[in-house]
Amino acid sequence: MEFVAIDVETANADMASICQIGLAKYNDGVLEEEWSSLINPEDYFDSINISIHGINEKDVRDAPTFDEISSELSNFISGSVCVSHTHFDRVSIRKAFEKYSLNQLDVTWLDSARVARRTWDECAWNGYGLANVCKIIGYEFNHHDALEDAKAAGQVILSAMDKTGTDINELLYRVNKSIGSDGKGSIQREGNFEGEFYGETLVFTGALLISRAEAAKLAASVGFAIGAGVTKKTTLVVVGDQDITKLAGKKKSSKHVKAEDLISKGQNIRILQESDFKELVAQAN
Repeated sequence: MEFVAIDVETANADMASICQIGLAKYNDGVLEEEWSSLINPEDYFDSINISIHGINEKDVRDAPTFDEISSELSNFISGSVCVSHTHFDRVSIRKAFEKYSLNQLDVTWLDSARVARRTWDECAWNGYGLANVCKIIGYEFNHHDALEDAKAAGQVILSAMDKTGTDINELLYRVNKSIGSDGKGSIQREGNFEGEFYGETLVFTGALLISRAEAAKLAASVGFAIGAGVTKKTTLVVVGDQDITKLAGKKKSSKHVKAEDLISKGQNIRILQESDFKELVAQAN
């Protein structure tokens, strides 16, 4: 599981006026590499912006321009899941590439603010700024330094995965759902006590062809209790057919891996793909 978190600071209200960039690369939950640089925005500095991040014209006088570091940036980040907290950094990067007529980054963007809003109830509708979310998760950092902010956004993602028992692919799926429609609480439920599989606990992982809510309803109808993460109570893990096809066995979600680990230790867990799960439900009804 790998992703890169990014943050930028700007010289003025023009979102292309990037004056600092910070990058933090994570692999399997560990900060693997970091990079940061002051950037000469070839633009003026507004006093408001200076008051936020403390960077001024003198600081960037000998710094590279955005086009001079664009290749290094692309090499670091291209092909990855790229995390930013809110849309600001994503838009700034796009506009800076446009400013210098450069090819845009080849990345999959993930907004850590949207992740936070779907993970912690206390910031679902307000208070999802980076500083407040980091207070919720107990992470301390020097706000408005690009590298510090990038690492903070990365920590939000790691904390969200830990809290929900999901991986980066599932977070990418969840952020496109309405708040509350696919979260931990919304699909957890008890099974129908008259169902054939009453007493068993099922966990979903990966991108399903049907919504999680619909899948949970099907599972509960035949007796399965729906869990948020793989535990010692889990008896069945359902993997999305799309993930099976896409990953071709090369990488597996954290839930999938944990299930296999528990199986190796003697726990009785079955792992089914989504289509087989649907057939199982159909036969039980």
